[in-house]
Amino acid sequence: MNQIKRLSSTDSGFTEALKKITSFEDEQNVEINTTVSEILAHVKKRGDEAVLKYTSHFDHLDAASISELELSKEELLRALQRLPTIQREALEQAAERIRNFHKRQMAESWSYTEPDGTMLGQKITPIDRVGLYVPGGKASYPSTVLMNAIPAKVAGVNELIMVVPTPRNNRNDLVLAAAIIGEVDRVFTIGGAQAIGALAYGTNTIPKVDKLVGPGNAYVSSAKRQIFGVAGIDMVAGPSEILIICDGMTNPDWVTMDLFSQAEHDELAQAILLSPDIEFLRLVEEKIATHLEKMPRKNIISSSLMNRGALIQVRDLEDACDIANHIAPEHLELSVDQPEKWANKIKHAGSIFLGRYSSEALGDYCAGPNHVLPTSRTARFSSSLGVYDFQKRSNLIQVSKQGAAKLGEIASILANGEGLQAHAMSAEYRYKEKTSTTKD
Repeated sequence: MNQIKRLSSTDSGFTEALKKITSFEDEQNVEINTTVSEILAHVKKRGDEAVLKYTSHFDHLDAASISELELSKEELLRALQRLPTIQREALEQAAERIRNFHKRQMAESWSYTEPDGTMLGQKITPIDRVGLYVPGGKASYPSTVLMNAIPAKVAGVNELIMVVPTPRNNRNDLVLAAAIIGEVDRVFTIGGAQAIGALAYGTNTIPKVDKLVGPGNAYVSSAKRQIFGVAGIDMVAGPSEILIICDGMTNPDWVTMDLFSQAEHDELAQAILLSPDIEFLRLVEEKIATHLEKMPRKNIISSSLMNRGALIQVRDLEDACDIANHIAPEHLELSVDQPEKWANKIKHAGSIFLGRYSSEALGDYCAGPNHVLPTSRTARFSSSLGVYDFQKRSNLIQVSKQGAAKLGEIASILANGEGLQAHAMSAEYRYKEKTSTTKD
């Protein structure tokens, strides 16, 4: 059985075939949404009591109080100290690179003064308190901790609260160590929709946060959707994606493993290769069959490639870039000569990896740029997580007496045109002597 579809951009049915492969309908499960609504309502009403109940039920972790589910700094430090030196150093090196990259994203307040003395500008301030959800149990993602915590702290977030489920008290030292390295302020061993509710609404023990970030399962994603507005959220991400554009000159083993690197996330992940070289596509297809049998996550990779993967022959690299802009992938590898030239033709992508040595896996862990990226074609209008997601912008408006006369007349005309007379009079009072109490 073929493991992956073969397509050609010159085929008459290509557009429809591509749409079928790339479309991902995030069908929200009614049953999941209903369950999550009930959990959130219970947490909002009963606070700590509800969180303890659901933590016991779902994670088989019993505690007399939420305080017992909070990890001390000493416990986190012990987790860091338990790590083999090679793992600790890798975490620290990754954190340093991530921090250095995100420091360059810092926005600063600015203003300018017009000739009449009117000052206009923008004030940048960090979000006060942020909640970070980190998956636990079967999955362990220390990289997720670093990618979310570090930009928040670079932005100046005062308090960062992390929640991570630890089913049957099964704690992951890498994740807890990453919390220390990422300067997380508090860590609670809770998860699921109940953790999202606790952070969004606040309880007697868990403070209410202003924004929630971090990935999770279907229940966590549903909870993030439902609390949006009570608190901010980063995004609701879909399955992971990689699109590779290759001129046929890269080692096919490298390209095959790059496709696998995303396909192994889950069965709905997407891995697509575009190349004008039909012989190269054939080689990659052979390598897929060869390498697949050796992969520990063989079944997941196979399912992902069969259902949502494709090897696509394109007319040329221009054609490949056009298709890439339509797909707007989460990760885009330009495995070609002169990658900068072709990068200039890309408008929509979460992260762009230039050149044959820039594997997507490096971006996931330690290159420096954030790995929290838009999926499901949302790269057409959104961007990677960054420092700017943890900063707010407040407009500054200081109008001089001379400016009030000039701007007031404009505002009055527009306000009267909209039928909002109080607006017009508010502006007019600043430059017309309407009452004896008017002051400069």
